[in-house]
Amino acid sequence: MTADIRPGEFIRLDDIAAELGVSVTPVREALLTLRGEGMVDLEPHRGYRVGPLDRVDVDDLFWLQGEIAVRLALRTAAAVTSDDLDELQWWTRRLRTAVESGDENGVIEAEFEFHRAHNVIAGGTKLAWFLLAATRYTPARLYANDPEWGHTAVDSHERLIDAYRSSDVDEAVVQTRRQFTDGAARLTRHLEQSGIWGATDSDRTQV
Repeated sequence: MTADIRPGEFIRLDDIAAELGVSVTPVREALLTLRGEGMVDLEPHRGYRVGPLDRVDVDDLFWLQGEIAVRLALRTAAAVTSDDLDELQWWTRRLRTAVESGDENGVIEAEFEFHRAHNVIAGGTKLAWFLLAATRYTPARLYANDPEWGHTAVDSHERLIDAYRSSDVDEAVVQTRRQFTDGAARLTRHLEQSGIWGATDSDRTQV
């Protein structure tokens, strides 16, 4: 998803295992999972290589996340309490501090915990699980290293909390969609700048 490994490139299990500090076995198991999800292809007698991904796939991925998140936001709006909002505000302050200090791990943690707390308020654990499964495809560290994304995320969280406080459901939906629209645009721009998509290719390609 970050284009660190190029379209069609073969994935060397030994190199990945060494980079992650694990044995080859869990790498092989992970690649089996990724193959089932269409992220890598298996070439007989040659190994795994990066599979196809379109611009449309990126759009669809974030559309799916956004639709699930909006449904959860509507439930949160109906159930949120003052204490819940205080917790969301606390994680937003943590996120702001991490963004301003360039703390990559802190950004990832605060962003994850904000959305975890938000989805707990909403209930519907199965729906929240589907959202978590979908967000696994978004490169968290790419966003965590983008200060502009960080400031946008903080602003969106603040506006979302204010919307809940004022019972402005429409604004809650707007801010929820904003996060995924922004995320899709940033990832698409990153992939375009990486050169994996040809300048004239607007349909099928490989990543």
